[in-house]
Amino acid sequence: MTVSAGPWSSRERAWMRRALALAARGWGQTAPNPMVGAVIVRDGKIVGSGFHPRYGERHAEAIALAQAGELARGADVYCTLEPCNAHGNQPPCSQALIAAGVRRVVAAIADPNPAKANGAAALRSAGVEVEFGLDAEAARELNAPFLHWASGASRPWITLKLAVSIDGAIAAADREPGWLTGEAARREVHRLRAGADAIAVGIGTAIADDPLLTVRGVRKPRVAPLRVVFDLQGRLPLTSQLARSARKVPVAVVTASAAAPAVQALAQKGVLPIEASELPEALRALHARGVHHLLVEGGAALAGALLGGNLVDRLVIFQAPVLLGTGALGAFSAVPPALTSHLSRWRVVARTEFDDDLMTVLAPPVR
Repeated sequence: MTVSAGPWSSRERAWMRRALALAARGWGQTAPNPMVGAVIVRDGKIVGSGFHPRYGERHAEAIALAQAGELARGADVYCTLEPCNAHGNQPPCSQALIAAGVRRVVAAIADPNPAKANGAAALRSAGVEVEFGLDAEAARELNAPFLHWASGASRPWITLKLAVSIDGAIAAADREPGWLTGEAARREVHRLRAGADAIAVGIGTAIADDPLLTVRGVRKPRVAPLRVVFDLQGRLPLTSQLARSARKVPVAVVTASAAAPAVQALAQKGVLPIEASELPEALRALHARGVHHLLVEGGAALAGALLGGNLVDRLVIFQAPVLLGTGALGAFSAVPPALTSHLSRWRVVARTEFDDDLMTVLAPPVR
């Protein structure tokens, strides 16, 4: 693959940003496919654009080509991912681009999925110019869980979400349940849930907060995320919201023994036991069940175990302008002391304000 670093013009950057914005409109709808956007430009004007709207439906390039019609001949195409080169639910985009007579394709990144790759080679063989690298970092971030899976990972991409006070705590000394953040931040959390294959909490959080862990108040995902409780001893109450709703939206408990009476009682309520004695084993089991992106929402013990095992790929912190004071439970209280300095080296990917709350997305240092 030939990678070009440009020089890209400001107009080309704008066209790729448009393609990325279009791709993001597929959030929660395209998995296990990636989100993809495409823009077709001829004589300096956009003549066609599209995005992959839902798994099984037409791909971004096909939609953009249909919109452009004959204007696609001799045009340039800006797409967020290398066009696919294999038959699946839809025909290969590389062949559609060749048939339309496009002149040049600029893809932000290559497709690492061996089942779909080599679109660039097919295009070049047909005389179409192909370049890579425009807004590559943004394109990788948009589809990071997919790229992680397609590259052969054996565990899910893990996003750890924490809501903290300005003194770094996740719960007051009395451990009374309640919201730290405001409505706008909580809506963003539901949007994040919609983009994940599963949502997980530790048993301490499940007992203390009795969460439902469903997607509410935003566009529903194509497939409701699996709800997961890391519960080695089968302590999830049968009266919990999770257990009572397990037959409507799937719930799994990661437990040391699926045969334990408490776990069997949960199974009779429709809860799926996943037997694993160690965290890496549990993550491999979830991955084998199709969980490519796991959103973990706490608590401190599970967060500490994931961070301690270098298993977190993105850390999303919602900081609320409140003080929880002496005796409050620190967000990183269970992180091994040796890792404290390591956390300070994480890089900021994005910062967004939601009314009075600040969301910061961080990525770990290169491993």
